[in-house]
Amino acid sequence: MTYSLKLFVPDDTTPAEREAAERRFRDALESALGDESLVAPVYAAYLRIAGLHGESPGPDALSDGERLVFDQWQAAEAAAMEAVFGPHRHMGEGLVEIRLQG
Repeated sequence: MTYSLKLFVPDDTTPAEREAAERRFRDALESALGDESLVAPVYAAYLRIAGLHGESPGPDALSDGERLVFDQWQAAEAAAMEAVFGPHRHMGEGLVEIRLQG
C-alpha cells in the first residue's frame, strides 16, 4: 500500500513552491512515523479508528493499541503541518488530502 498527497495552498503558489512544500510534508510525516512504508498502513488504521470512534474519542473509548496508533498519526500529521506552515498556522489554512493506493 502506498499513498499520495496534495496540499491545498494559495493560488499564487508556484509549482516549485508547492512541490517543495509537499516534500517537506512527506519528509516530516515519514520521519515522525519512522519510515515511508509506515505512512499508508498507519493512516489506514487511523481512518478506521476515527470512523468507529470519531475524530476526538474519549480517553476510555480506545484500546491501548488503538490509542497508540491514533495518537501516533495525529502527532505525525501535526509535525508535517508544522514543517510546511509553521507552528502558528490558523484553522482553514494548509489543508492536505492524503489518498491511499493499492
